[in-house]
Amino acid sequence: MLAAILTAIFNPIILVASVLLAVAILTLLERKMLGYAQARKGPNVVGPEGLIQPVADGLKLFMKEPIHPSTAASLLFLASPVLALTLALILWAPLPLPFPMVDMNLGILFFLALSSLAVYSILGSGWASNSKYPLLGSLRAVAQTISYEVSLGLILLNAAILAGGYTLQIFNEAQETVWLIFPLLPLALMWYISTLAETNRAPFDLTEGESELVSGFNVEYAAGPFALFFLAEYANILLMNTLSAILFLGTTFFPSYPVLTTVIIMIKTALLSTVFLWIRASYPRFRYDQLMHLIWKTFLPTTLALIIWNLALPIAFAGLPPQL
Repeated sequence: MLAAILTAIFNPIILVASVLLAVAILTLLERKMLGYAQARKGPNVVGPEGLIQPVADGLKLFMKEPIHPSTAASLLFLASPVLALTLALILWAPLPLPFPMVDMNLGILFFLALSSLAVYSILGSGWASNSKYPLLGSLRAVAQTISYEVSLGLILLNAAILAGGYTLQIFNEAQETVWLIFPLLPLALMWYISTLAETNRAPFDLTEGESELVSGFNVEYAAGPFALFFLAEYANILLMNTLSAILFLGTTFFPSYPVLTTVIIMIKTALLSTVFLWIRASYPRFRYDQLMHLIWKTFLPTTLALIIWNLALPIAFAGLPPQL
């Protein structure tokens, strides 16, 4: 009984601490990669090779005075970054790493439902700031997130059809012989690009377009509340790439060695996250009409066609003579 209580208390704490530590490492890796891509060194002063830079940045942000506009809606203004980080951390609960924090039958639907709520934190922050640039950035974010969630949901439906269920654990069993990225290669690529848009990463970071919106929905934020948005953004990047690894790259499940299973998943997540950073260093920002054209006129018709194909193929073969 006591062991169960301690597990229920300490497991979430360990998970949250691990995610926040991974976020700190990811921010340092991004700044290093962008530095070398632009022929400079990046952080290299605080600690050996700049390794303590994320700690220094975190201390600086949380020790600064949290100012906000005098005309802002104070309660919603402060609640929005808290909601963003809370949702980003709760979404890790059903992921099998290698065992889920919360074992649920419909883990994929839980993920879709909670990830949709993240829109409200961005919209709330933009509206509560009572400033035109945050409002425009939040409206862009809502349109972009809702649009790309359509393709994410349909791709997940396609993967669930092949895996045979809506639990994330079932993908372990479904990919024992072959990873789903091979039969679903076009969908896997569309999923990866959609996760870039869903997490507001370059070249789809129109919600934070510095050239026209200064910094978008978070322009009025400083100190601790800004740090919460920052942590939520990078936690979502790691979450999406972990989900991509589980859905399409297999999990290589070792029941006797759960730590080894987790390490393998994290290696795949690190590789996918590195490609995120590489894309940011390589591609210019899309125009807004290009962003909408990509999802509504390219991804959506292709995804629907592949769903029909995956549904129709087993039905067609089921009616063939046994010798075929």
